[in-house]
Amino acid sequence: MTTEEPPLPRYQQVKRELREAIARREYTPGQPFITQRQVCERFKVSTTTAVRALNDLVAEGVLVRQQGRGTFVADRQETTPARQDGTRSIACVIHGRGPIKAGVVSGVESVCADLSLQMVLFDSKDSLAVQEQALRRALDSGVSGVVLYPVQGTTESAALSEVRRLGIPLVMVDRYLAHTPTDAVIADHFAVGHDLTDHLIGLGHRRMAILWDETDCTSVRDRLSGHLQALRAHGIPERPDFTVLATHQRLDRVERIARLTAMLDHPEPPTVLICSDGYIVATAAADLAHLGVEVPGQVELAGMDDAGPLDILPLTIAAAVVPAEQLGRESMRLLVERINAPTATEPQRTVLPITIHTRDTAVAYLQVMGGRLGA
Repeated sequence: MTTEEPPLPRYQQVKRELREAIARREYTPGQPFITQRQVCERFKVSTTTAVRALNDLVAEGVLVRQQGRGTFVADRQETTPARQDGTRSIACVIHGRGPIKAGVVSGVESVCADLSLQMVLFDSKDSLAVQEQALRRALDSGVSGVVLYPVQGTTESAALSEVRRLGIPLVMVDRYLAHTPTDAVIADHFAVGHDLTDHLIGLGHRRMAILWDETDCTSVRDRLSGHLQALRAHGIPERPDFTVLATHQRLDRVERIARLTAMLDHPEPPTVLICSDGYIVATAAADLAHLGVEVPGQVELAGMDDAGPLDILPLTIAAAVVPAEQLGRESMRLLVERINAPTATEPQRTVLPITIHTRDTAVAYLQVMGGRLGA
């Protein structure tokens, strides 16, 4: 079943039409650009919409503002530092798999394409050592900036210190380093934990166990904080055995099944298993089927994000949705802003909203039954 793409917000429609006008050379570098008032009149939009469209184009390096003179089309050869061979490139250092990582890369790539920048993709393979190598390769290739999706456990390293010492703009995406002042664009992971838990409580659940994959990163800690805050707000005591910040996904199957068995055999077992991503949803569903546990029925599944090998919503009672592509776009937008204004030193942290999708919005749901998945 296919669904129509939702219409673009009006300010994005205006941005797209202005970009097309620039591509047709209706406006050229050095020539005054259309004013805010003219945007309002031409596109029949509000001042707020016109300002947002123009500000975004400035942040993306398409336009430049000159004090006392106005707004102009940017000279692409001047707005982004070039390497010795004349090309301009951005490093995207990322690890992992699934729709969130793919969405981030897609968002970064789309802005690079708009600005005629080359994106150089480095896979850090969920390894601090490989991430360090990737950052050094990015430095050696003379990139103008770096978008970094850091692996868990990342600390200030020699390569990160070198990037900062050289003044090369760096924006972290989806997570950040608590003790390193860098720009970051993240999803509202506190809301992921809080709003999903609040929704489950509204459905009558009081005993919720969380199954984690990664455990040593700000996104996970923020999600746990949100979950605990929602429990406190409803007067529900925390169960440390249900919220312990320990990996479940990276255990071998025997250990995972033993852990699930101990939870479900408890005198007060969890009524819902909150999985930190879609891969854990799929793994938990298979393990529960092996145990002969019915889902839904004996226990429910919920997802903290929709990253996984399949559409997890039919398997879950509810799941948080992270705006992956927007994370990539906003990270690039901030990176270009830093490249164009290198003297701006105050770190920025942009937090993007998440949404909660429920089983009611799915076309159908699956049932896990004694060794198989049933529709």
